[in-house]
Amino acid sequence: MEKIKAIIQESINVKTALLQDINFYTKIDQLADLIVQSLKANKKVYFCGNGGSAADAQHLAAELSGRFYTVRPALAAEALHVNTSYLTAVANDYSYDVVYQRMIAGIGQENDVLIGISTSGNSKNVLLALESAKSKKMITASFTGEGGGKMAAYSDFLFDVKSKDTPRIQECHILIGHIMCQLVEEKYFNI
Repeated sequence: MEKIKAIIQESINVKTALLQDINFYTKIDQLADLIVQSLKANKKVYFCGNGGSAADAQHLAAELSGRFYTVRPALAAEALHVNTSYLTAVANDYSYDVVYQRMIAGIGQENDVLIGISTSGNSKNVLLALESAKSKKMITASFTGEGGGKMAAYSDFLFDVKSKDTPRIQECHILIGHIMCQLVEEKYFNI
């Protein structure tokens, strides 16, 4: 019983730190504005991550391309790992480290948005994708753990959750992502 309470309390503590981070409000609002501008200019939003972060990437892309709260037209958003034939071919022929980088090199355009998700902030394939996105003048954002890891240097917007505990970081990533999706939906469709 006490262990369960401690886990819940730690999740609350991490979210309380986010709630008290005044800079977060400005950053998430600015990112949402840029995403809306990009989408209105026929640009796209891409997400990437590994494991649970890949699941979050796919989840958030679906919130934008499907719907969040409102029945409305689809927005151009995609998780980079959903093409398994591409993913396994590039991992086999080159390296898993470059699976997202090659995708961004092939389809990324200036003012598209790339959101990389990694609890450590050091996932090499996500880091290389962010590097590639920066070289193409894409807008970059990262959802990471405390400090941002190596991804911080390639992120226009860094959302580093103040924790070193992977499950608590992931819980906060989906909260941040949901806030972003709600803001984008409301701003894009003037809701």
